[in-house]
Amino acid sequence: MKGSSRCVFSILFIVAALPIITAKSQAQTRQTTGSRALTLGIVFQGGAEPVKKHFHPLVDYAARKLSPNGATTGIVMVAPTQGQMMKLLEEKRVDFYMESAYPTYLINRLGTARILLRRWKGGVDEYRSIIFTRERGSITRLDDLRGKIMAFEDPGSTSGYFLPKLLLLKKGFAVLEKANLETKVAANEIGYIFAGTSDKVVSLVLQEKLAAGAISSDDYSGLEDKNKRMIAVLGETEPMPRHLLSVRKDLPEPVVKRLKEVLLNMHQDEEGRKILREADGTTRFDLLPGGEERIRRTLIEVYRQRRTK
Repeated sequence: MKGSSRCVFSILFIVAALPIITAKSQAQTRQTTGSRALTLGIVFQGGAEPVKKHFHPLVDYAARKLSPNGATTGIVMVAPTQGQMMKLLEEKRVDFYMESAYPTYLINRLGTARILLRRWKGGVDEYRSIIFTRERGSITRLDDLRGKIMAFEDPGSTSGYFLPKLLLLKKGFAVLEKANLETKVAANEIGYIFAGTSDKVVSLVLQEKLAAGAISSDDYSGLEDKNKRMIAVLGETEPMPRHLLSVRKDLPEPVVKRLKEVLLNMHQDEEGRKILREADGTTRFDLLPGGEERIRRTLIEVYRQRRTK
């Protein structure tokens, strides 16, 4: 019986060890055959599997184009925060990622990655912010906002906060956050509160509870005609890329060059267009307007003033 027990234990040990041995063997095989991975990073708080399902065809397509002989495989890695994405880039576990302007600024500002391409999302390449008031009201120009309170969307919104605030600061206005609608505002300053959503911003202005508000050009275009007719535009900001694609700083230049070429041409074949649509409504990738340095400087200018009072 003791001998039989030892035999059964030995068999169980071997069976349990097989996955480990197999995985190690596969890893060694990939190393010896020159197999490589191209890894796309996505920042998302929540279940990783649905995100991987949407984006894996895109990175797999790019991997196949980079290495037609199948030596490169596509991987999607999901990080819950921008900080975690920075860590993955530093550890060379992610090769490229896609994000909107503000998260891109946060991730890239210490040199972890650099912007490579602009991503068209939902058919939109860029957007701007619109500062508006109620039509036929007492406010007819930006100067009329002195001594009054306006609404921004939320502290992390590019079009609903950063861009319009920067526009006002550039024009020499003192722009200060207030606790609520009843807070007193000095005659030489513009006060603001955060409404939470673009719909709430529009509602507060049309109800004349606030002097003005700021929303994105996308949100403005989506307003009902009756609301558009009740709005007077006071100013518009410079455009900002809708979405961006960045590569880690030390990704080999030949890989960067080929990846760039593949993504730029992806929308030109039927398979590529289908995969792009499935990747969260991507339309295409194109070159950065004015180049990487111009976009990088724009992000720095817009976001480093986010706590300016």
